[in-house]
Amino acid sequence: MKTKARANTTKKSVTSGSALRAPLEIEMKPKAAVGSRTSAASGTMDLTKAIAKELPALRAFRHDLHRHPELSFQEKRTSQVVQRELSKLGIKFKAGLGGGTGVVGFLPATVKGKEKEGTIALRADMDALPIVEQTGVAYSSVYKGVMHACGHDGHTAMLLGAAAILSTMERPHNVTLVFQPAEENEGGGKLMCQEGVMKGEKGAGIGPPIAKIYGMHGWPQLDLGTIATRPGPLMAAVDDFVVTIKGVQSHGAYPQLSRDPIVTTAHIITALQTIASRNVGPLDAVVVTVGQIDGGTANNIIPEKVRIIGTVRTLRDEIKTVARERFHAIVTQTAAAHGCEAQIDYHDGYPVTANDKGEFERVMTIARDVAGEARTIQLDNPTMGGEDFSFYGKHVPSCFFFLGLRPKGVGDEYPSLHQPGFDFNDDAMPLGIEMFVRLATQPL
Repeated sequence: MKTKARANTTKKSVTSGSALRAPLEIEMKPKAAVGSRTSAASGTMDLTKAIAKELPALRAFRHDLHRHPELSFQEKRTSQVVQRELSKLGIKFKAGLGGGTGVVGFLPATVKGKEKEGTIALRADMDALPIVEQTGVAYSSVYKGVMHACGHDGHTAMLLGAAAILSTMERPHNVTLVFQPAEENEGGGKLMCQEGVMKGEKGAGIGPPIAKIYGMHGWPQLDLGTIATRPGPLMAAVDDFVVTIKGVQSHGAYPQLSRDPIVTTAHIITALQTIASRNVGPLDAVVVTVGQIDGGTANNIIPEKVRIIGTVRTLRDEIKTVARERFHAIVTQTAAAHGCEAQIDYHDGYPVTANDKGEFERVMTIARDVAGEARTIQLDNPTMGGEDFSFYGKHVPSCFFFLGLRPKGVGDEYPSLHQPGFDFNDDAMPLGIEMFVRLATQPL
């Protein structure tokens, strides 16, 4: 979410003697870290053992990130430790991307003749949220009011784990590792694309141009060991708005002297719900949520202004256009009907996260092999949450999928994303890492 809160991360330095360094040094020996260099067709057992060997270090890495969360575009320490670990792995990388904290690593194909072909990209986001942590874990955030409540610490750790495994394997494809800043409503993915990361070394990136890209998100509503996704729309387009209703201030005892922005705002909020109920077909999805109302200073004063802040979610471009047009009409005309003025700041945000059919099938095939048929789920419906992974899908075929986090025997009480009690489940990392590794190495 957009916020002006700041994490005090600039005073913390990353030193070579940190607790993070020692555990991850196991992967520095080029052919000894996870055994001799293995082929892309290696069996599941060999890959499982290799991942298990890395897990203690990756848990320590994830806990360190959780302890030091950073808000969007402020991921300086996170970026530094990612760069350090890529250096230790001997992986070439480029930093300073996506507004300054993004990092892109590159592993060339080891199969002769493949190094100049298109590249498979794997993406993880790195930023945290302005939430006061209530997990009670020993590695809780050291920055009050900032925490990893969306699991991006886990995403980053899994991508680094995949990098460690891939660096020891025969690779039939080039692999680009995208460590992206600012997913939380700040559009770091859009900025990475605008800078030319998808173009490889011909743009702001590294290596040949990216040909396809995959990403995942830890999902607490799914059981541990589960992979879930769907073809086409998976997550909603996200538009945001700030509306200021300006009226005439007066004493609360003399409302006839006012142009009451509070009453006006109440009518606007109610009328906005007719976008879903009367302007869009019942089989189309649209959500209009007002999440914040600011106005007034005392119980006996009708204020001059009221401000509302919210979000609009849709799954199709046509519905996105209808929602935007009806939003403006309802707000401006309702305000005018009450003698007030409306100032609208409507931000056209993330597009729909839509999975390419071919890449969806590839993810499902690999997931069935890794997680099993029963734990590979094709979702019936999209979710109205949003993801800036969608920007990459505007450039190349892509697929985004969900990784189950909920432990066995735990029900709806398990903390969800963006809640103060949420913590990424370390037990989900092996499956996430294996999915990344197989997506990078299995035949296309």
